[in-house]
Amino acid sequence: MSALTVAIASDHGGIELRKSLVQLLETLGITYQEFGPETPESVDYPELAFTVSKKVTSGEVNRGILICGTGVGMSIAANKVPGIRCALVGDTFTAHATREHNDSNVIALGARVVGSGLASDIVKVWLNAEYEGGRHANRIDQITAFEREHL
Repeated sequence: MSALTVAIASDHGGIELRKSLVQLLETLGITYQEFGPETPESVDYPELAFTVSKKVTSGEVNRGILICGTGVGMSIAANKVPGIRCALVGDTFTAHATREHNDSNVIALGARVVGSGLASDIVKVWLNAEYEGGRHANRIDQITAFEREHL
């Protein structure tokens, strides 16, 4: 897992969870780039989602982790960036399945939905899971083709 590089960001509602996940990444020996506020003043999450997503699509990092209150806003914003397959994840089964089947390259977590223990488990599962390809590749190809045709 040490070959992975991760960009991680949160809005004001996800600062504490982001900090705990940064500690996890450090413990796992994963290189990361951290974005987001250090103080609880309100910030706009779309720019943070776009920053992480562009880091992923440029190849500067392999994957991204986004955190806001519910994870919904971050996931919506991230999925506006061509090439991003961001999954809103609240359990380890989905974390594993979204890597295997959807080749997700970004996950969104809700700081008001999952606690730090579950979030750590989700991130570990997601970082360790591998894309299966096979029958799933055609579906990912369809998404990529749609992006190319409509952007």
